[in-house]
Amino acid sequence: MILDPVLSEVRRVREQYALQFHGDIRAMMEDLRRRHAASDRKSVSLEPKLRREKAVTSSHDEG
Repeated sequence: MILDPVLSEVRRVREQYALQFHGDIRAMMEDLRRRHAASDRKSVSLEPKLRREKAVTSSHDEG
């Protein structure tokens, strides 16, 4: 298996962050929301991508 240094760093930071909150996901989300509210960065909500519908074909001949 190839070790990706970027993924290793992300996982290490994620683990450290989770340890601060004893793995409590609700506490982590509360902290992230608080940080987001205090940030001067703008948030962007992207429109959902519309899926193209595939043509329906039949494997049976009519008639």
